[in-house]
Amino acid sequence: MREKCPSPYFSIITACYNSAVTLPQTLASVESQVDTTVEHLIIDGDSTDGSLDIVREYSHISQVISEPDNGMYVAMNKGVNLAKGHVVGILNADDFYASSDVLAKVIAVFEDPAVDACYGDLVYVDNTDTTKVVRYWRSGSFDLRKFYWGWMPPHPTFFVRRSIYERFGLFNLDLGSAADYELMLRFLVKHKINTAYIPEVLVKMRTGGISNVSWKNRLKANQMDRRAWKVNGLKPYPWTLWFKPLRKIRQWLMKQ
Repeated sequence: MREKCPSPYFSIITACYNSAVTLPQTLASVESQVDTTVEHLIIDGDSTDGSLDIVREYSHISQVISEPDNGMYVAMNKGVNLAKGHVVGILNADDFYASSDVLAKVIAVFEDPAVDACYGDLVYVDNTDTTKVVRYWRSGSFDLRKFYWGWMPPHPTFFVRRSIYERFGLFNLDLGSAADYELMLRFLVKHKINTAYIPEVLVKMRTGGISNVSWKNRLKANQMDRRAWKVNGLKPYPWTLWFKPLRKIRQWLMKQ
């Protein structure tokens, strides 16, 4: 029997800033979701490129906040604090759902009241030709021990009950680009929430993430990853954080 949930069932948070080029695909992919009740929150960093004009074209959007902020994770925290849905997902302005039934598949997982979170697979696509797959991130089934071997689920596919954020906290703004890694480490490893895997591509993401644009950024990300373990009172294996970027090699080889 389905657990009784408040309406709307989903809160989807989209953080954006001057994203007029990619935002329409993101918004359309949420609007297209079938058989779902969605609260779509747009948290904008005071865009000046017409992004807000694009947002106004989509009637499904529940709330828009546009004001200067200090980055993507500040925006995400704003969104989680505003969310009224039972399950929270984050879909940023470079990302879009892989099909119109993604949220329906996620709903099916959360019909089990024991499930606290779920995730799926993700593909990186070319910035201009989004039909061209550059990397395939096949997550695999969940086992918290995998974190010690450099594993993590792709954050854009990570759906969490709002009650988990309320119990265990929001994104740690001191962790920079590793804030999503730290949050999943905290939820999945430290607090051992009950997590399910959907073995399908849920999200497509354009290439060019913050932590991957240069070797300097990659080294800084590695330092932040180490802090993510430390702030949670967890100790990685000596090789954990070196294996993390090496896992990307397999994703490149798996591209379809």
